[in-house]
Amino acid sequence: MKTPAEEVAALPPSGGSSGPGAPSCAAGRGAGELRRPLPSPALADAGAEGVGEAIQLKVPALQQLYHWDCGLACSRMALRYLNLLNDEDFQRAVRDLQLTKSIWTIDLAYLMRHFGVKHLFCTQTLGVDKGYKNQSFYRKHFDIEENRVNQLFAQAKACKVLVEKRTVTVGDIQEHLSQGHIAIVLVNAVLLLCDLCSSPVKYCCFLPIGQKCFCRSPDYQGHFIVLCGYNRALECIYYNNPAYADRTCSTSIHNFEEARTSYGTDEDILFIYQNS
Repeated sequence: MKTPAEEVAALPPSGGSSGPGAPSCAAGRGAGELRRPLPSPALADAGAEGVGEAIQLKVPALQQLYHWDCGLACSRMALRYLNLLNDEDFQRAVRDLQLTKSIWTIDLAYLMRHFGVKHLFCTQTLGVDKGYKNQSFYRKHFDIEENRVNQLFAQAKACKVLVEKRTVTVGDIQEHLSQGHIAIVLVNAVLLLCDLCSSPVKYCCFLPIGQKCFCRSPDYQGHFIVLCGYNRALECIYYNNPAYADRTCSTSIHNFEEARTSYGTDEDILFIYQNS
């Protein structure tokens, strides 16, 4: 999830919104029947640099504008990588899906479905973990969000949003990336550390200059990132952090696993397929 708010917000050219309400199952771009996709086309068609033991996909870095829109920024990166991003279409999708400023991973899965993108959302919890009601990050709008999110999960099959309760391994992720595909992952930003940045991110999502951040908790801060590569020899994962617009980040597999399996993430990962 991301930072809660109730109102449906207008989407700026490089940002987004999220929100309550049951979305329409109607998809844009003639999505058709979505099944779990087969392995992708050649890496050369996916814009990959390197194969086998190391790969770094050319996923454009797009920066979030607010403290709450990291999930939408990641979605925009994915759509641009797939050559499907159009600002007007994206704004219309945000309105159609009634997204506000409270973004859960299931919202992003519905967004991918809306654009006809082959996807698979893997999670440990099909719905909302009631234990999150006691977490400061989720507490404020928990009751409203619990009903909304549970409804999205309940409607997923009918809306052709692919969701599975399953454990995902690093090997699964590397195999996915090696085929030119990407993934949006929910992590605990308090734990995620980039080995390439000169200083650690002090909170999950950057605010516009001059604004103070009150969103960080000492235990959990949800944040979405886009996975775009790995290096087996260096035992690292490459990712785009929407807090930045000018870099690809890298962290050790150990740190990545710690951040993505932290309590609060449900180990959410949205696999996105290049041949959409």
